[in-house]
Amino acid sequence: MASPLEHYVNHVRAQSSQGNFRELVEYLVESNELVTKNGNILDNVLETLDIQQHSLGYLFVLAAKFYDSSVKNILRSVREFITSCNGEQVRHAPQVYYELCHHLTTALVKTKKHIIQGIHVLALAVEKIRLFNTQLTPIHADLCQLCLCAKLFNPAIRVLDIDIAAIATTDDNYSDTKYFLLYYYYGGMIYAAVKNYERALYFFEVAVSTPALAMSHIMLESYKKYILVSLILHGKVLPIPKYSSQVITRFMKPLSHAYHDLSAAYNSSSPDEVRNVVNKFRDTFQRDTNMGLVKQVVASLYKKNIQRLTKTFLTLSLADVASRVQLSGPAEAEKYILNMIKSGEIFATINQKDGMVVFKDDPEEYNDQEVFEMVQHQIGLVMGLNKQILKMDEEIKLNPVFVKKSFGNQEDDGIGCNSKAYSSDPTE
Repeated sequence: MASPLEHYVNHVRAQSSQGNFRELVEYLVESNELVTKNGNILDNVLETLDIQQHSLGYLFVLAAKFYDSSVKNILRSVREFITSCNGEQVRHAPQVYYELCHHLTTALVKTKKHIIQGIHVLALAVEKIRLFNTQLTPIHADLCQLCLCAKLFNPAIRVLDIDIAAIATTDDNYSDTKYFLLYYYYGGMIYAAVKNYERALYFFEVAVSTPALAMSHIMLESYKKYILVSLILHGKVLPIPKYSSQVITRFMKPLSHAYHDLSAAYNSSSPDEVRNVVNKFRDTFQRDTNMGLVKQVVASLYKKNIQRLTKTFLTLSLADVASRVQLSGPAEAEKYILNMIKSGEIFATINQKDGMVVFKDDPEEYNDQEVFEMVQHQIGLVMGLNKQILKMDEEIKLNPVFVKKSFGNQEDDGIGCNSKAYSSDPTE
């Protein structure tokens, strides 16, 4: 008589060959206890399954085996599985696939080993499971987290630069929400690290303005970083979108008073006031791991004050610049001005001989080929976005649930098909 595990393997093979993947998933879920009880012989089970042909069965066994394996061994097993598995099969059990990647990420972050190899595995895992480039999966957040740990941002940025048009969901709404928020939180941190503040602000804004009935710690941390990035980019805190949940006003603002105090000091344009707030709440900023952004906020205030000088003076000595914006001396003023010239924030020249700065107008006339190509590229993006919106609008209108609700509302208003106004009986 065949043992339970032998029956398990035979059933996986038979159902996979027949393409009965939904029934197979139900069987695998019911047999989970059987698999976990036999953790010591799961390697033998995996050897009897083909990764490509029996991807679902292999996935469930591998997920159960994870808890009894070292990080190095599971990394190798997961990499082999994701490289060779059948994407169509594993999409019938996406939650197990996602959980496998989540566990791998947690183990790599905890041990701080093999993170770079893990990044490549998760990048491949995203490609394998998503249906199209603009679909967001829970693994996106894992990929961003590993890139932050390794300070290797390019693999994540290649994914982050693609605007999301659809979200892959599971039966676990809490998990879906968590990894959605983490994606935008980690994404904002990565963009802030590479000083793409405009994109960082957008990501933090999405995390903060996501509909919510209760406060999320991820949303709170995103809100704090939203304030800092907004100050760096715009010199003020931009208002949160009106469609944001009231939970932001009720809970997040009182829990972020240090950041609001910093914003108020920034609005005074006084570096002394800003430094006083930074010193007062230094422990808070460090505990939130936001000290790096806070320092950039301070630096942005100096830049803002220097930009204000360009609107008033044509020439100034470096000593005068340092005095007016409260820098330590001419050397620091020169450093700031050179960096601002390099980044295109101001247009000026420095006479090293007499230490004078000459402020100039923007020399760009915006009439060359490069500008034309940039405009064409932006127009193409807008046209593509318009097509995408029209497509999504059509899909919503054809959605049976939407149609049903629409007709239900019409009937409630007395203008449905059953109302007397549209009756086919002429006597009514």
